[in-house]
Amino acid sequence: MTAHDLFLLGGVFPGIAPAAALRRVVSYARQAETAGLDGVWTAEHHFIEYGASPSATLMAAHLLAATERLQIGTAVAVLSNRHPVALGEEAATLDALAPGRFRLGVGRGGPWIDLDVFDSSLDRYERGFEESLGLLTRWLSGDAEVAHAGEFFDVLPVRVMPPGTGRPVWVAATGEGTARLAGRHGLPLLLGMHAPDDDHVALLNAWRHEAEAAGFDPDAAEHVSTHLAQIADTPDTVGRLRSSLTELLTRGVGQYVSLKPGRGERDHAAYVDWMIQRHAVGPADHVAERLAASAEKTGVRRQLLMVEGIGDPEAIGDNIAALGEALSTSGTDLPEGSAAAAP
Repeated sequence: MTAHDLFLLGGVFPGIAPAAALRRVVSYARQAETAGLDGVWTAEHHFIEYGASPSATLMAAHLLAATERLQIGTAVAVLSNRHPVALGEEAATLDALAPGRFRLGVGRGGPWIDLDVFDSSLDRYERGFEESLGLLTRWLSGDAEVAHAGEFFDVLPVRVMPPGTGRPVWVAATGEGTARLAGRHGLPLLLGMHAPDDDHVALLNAWRHEAEAAGFDPDAAEHVSTHLAQIADTPDTVGRLRSSLTELLTRGVGQYVSLKPGRGERDHAAYVDWMIQRHAVGPADHVAERLAASAEKTGVRRQLLMVEGIGDPEAIGDNIAALGEALSTSGTDLPEGSAAAAP
């Protein structure tokens, strides 16, 4: 079975305040529960309008309280900005308060100014992710006490409180190095929207090689992948999505401040066109087939659906409801002879 969750940015679209964008995330999560979807994963960004939520774990806590059955995940908590023990304590607390419903996803992040603001460093971003991830997973492993001596962290022996449950940490990977790192730790991957399925298959194969070499069962991991998902029955809806998402990317992503010089401008309009062509955008049957085809090709059976691109909250709510209906009635296998099933 393929599970379908929402991926919520909390983007600040024209005409709304950041606080309203955060409240919309809560509203969309409740609508996802009503629509019969399986979960919600929430993003984390700092100092930019591409996403108003600066703490994925804080938003996750609110969503766990605002819903009854949804799986709630972070996609992602930026590990390069956080002390792994502090993040581990938050994750263990959420797991204790909502047993079995919280999923911690972490990522390296980018070389952005938040590294400096939060007293981290570009050096730790570039070289310290493996140490951070190792300390975090040890904290959540269920051990009663943890100590650590490394290049970036020194932790005297301390009691783990509340105790971890041993649940996995999902690792965002856009390159083979991070995929191999996650495989060595037996940790499932969180794959983004920004690469085709063939690239994801390559990352998963690299992950599998390392996981098997380290003695982990590669078939036990529940990887997740992220997809733009918009049910659009008319060209006008696709045009609205294209315009709104291009504006959000141009304005919001353009607000990143990099600590590394020489990062060039991106053609956001061309990127959005590629996204619309590559992802699940179109009539309901096309969306269901495109998602099923991706699951079949990659083997990833939990899909995160980015539904906010069109901007308007009423249209987003309609999209969530339509996705719930389409994906609950489509089944998990491709219909024989469908366009998406064709080689």
